[in-house]
Amino acid sequence: MFTDLAAPGADVQSLWRSARSARCEAKSCQTGRISTAEAAAQSHTGQDAAVQTEQGKDALQDFQREVQVDYTGLLSFLQRVEDAVIKELNKNWESRAFDGFEVNWTDQNETVLCLHTLSYPEAQDKNLQVTSVSWNATGSVIACSYGRLDDGDWSTEKSYVCTWNLDRRGLNPQHPDLVMDVPSSVMCLAFHPSQPSLIAGGLFSGELVVWDTSRTEDPVIWRTGMTDDTHTDPVYQVHWLPDTKHRHHSRLLSVSTDGKILVWREERDGRLALADGFAVVAQQIPRSTRLKKLAWAEAAMGVTSLSFSPFDPHIFVVGVEGGYSLRCSTAAQTPALPPTGSSIPLRAPVELAFSPHAGPVYSVSCSPFHRNLFLSCGTDGQVHLHSMLQTQPLFALQVSQKYLFCVCWSPVRPLVFAAASGEGEVLLFDLARSTRKPTVSLKQALSHCPVYCLEFNSKQAQLLAAGDAAGTVKVWQLSSDFTEQGPREMNHLEQLASESMD
Repeated sequence: MFTDLAAPGADVQSLWRSARSARCEAKSCQTGRISTAEAAAQSHTGQDAAVQTEQGKDALQDFQREVQVDYTGLLSFLQRVEDAVIKELNKNWESRAFDGFEVNWTDQNETVLCLHTLSYPEAQDKNLQVTSVSWNATGSVIACSYGRLDDGDWSTEKSYVCTWNLDRRGLNPQHPDLVMDVPSSVMCLAFHPSQPSLIAGGLFSGELVVWDTSRTEDPVIWRTGMTDDTHTDPVYQVHWLPDTKHRHHSRLLSVSTDGKILVWREERDGRLALADGFAVVAQQIPRSTRLKKLAWAEAAMGVTSLSFSPFDPHIFVVGVEGGYSLRCSTAAQTPALPPTGSSIPLRAPVELAFSPHAGPVYSVSCSPFHRNLFLSCGTDGQVHLHSMLQTQPLFALQVSQKYLFCVCWSPVRPLVFAAASGEGEVLLFDLARSTRKPTVSLKQALSHCPVYCLEFNSKQAQLLAAGDAAGTVKVWQLSSDFTEQGPREMNHLEQLASESMD
């Protein structure tokens, strides 16, 4: 009833394949074969082609033919214009339109900018102030001294001298390249004018110290020590003098509120020995007809500042606590009275007294462009422009309601100077624009901390450094207006110097 049977398999047609075939003709995932053929980028044969046309024989003959010049007409033309040309040449020769003009190839700075804000946090933690700043001989290193100019126990307070090389890669504004600890407050600094590593400082104790910044182990190379010749009051300014007897040596001058101006020489044993000296004594100041009414005996003669004339190495100006500016000479021979206990007899240097400020004079500055002009400023907030030939100021400028601590002429612009204000500002003056108010006021400190010191960079004229009571030093980049001398600027300065208040 049942048998095995091999039946054919069942065939079910795919609907998916038929549907895809209806949608897509090509069922391959790649394109068809691409036919290629080689084709050369250049022709098989080369041929030279000239870039100019062939020169014809007629053109060559025209070129070689001698040029014909109408010498008669040329002579007639030159004779006609000779007088006019000579007249214009003489006019240009006598013109003063470009007097004092020098080509400046440096980049033009349109505004005054703060390039660096330098500080030493350890000094700031002790509320120490920047008392002085100084640029070294190359113009690349700035030094500042820390101390106190207001209150505190100055005599025993430790202080510092710090230096930064602004050309160094990776400059850290809060990490000086060199820090020198000083046992007494440093009141003033001055780099040597030609040896970049030497810097002198005056201390509250009356001592002078000279450091060599190239010696990291023991940078102190000379000091006065405490002797009978040492100042008995704080030293407020130091100044390097050339040694006339030894070309490669220098002498160091210091001024103090003890009324003495002392000159020191270097000794081999590391001492600074007294070589010369002066004393400012009220009774020995020449009396001017305009200043007869002043009670000289009541005027304090403590010396606070000094500036030498760039035109006469013997002439210098000092400012004193009594408000006076005094013209002095190192050639003076009159002995100072009464005799002091110094190892060398002191002399009376004062030749002329100028009309005073209403308070102590804190800074004086002789013009680098005119032998008779100098500036002074003090606690009355005024800047006086003086001529050394007359007692009355050429003008007195009221620029601050607080003290002015420093004033300094620009080394490149005859009519530009800067002043440091007790209101926390650096004031820039351009007398070519105004003799009544500052041209630019720079806010040095936000909290109205006084600006105590400033100094122009004589090597890089666009840089000005200023130090303040907050313990910071700001390096300002001046605009081109303050660094490029105008064509008639020296004439303007001569006119100011020739004015008289008589």
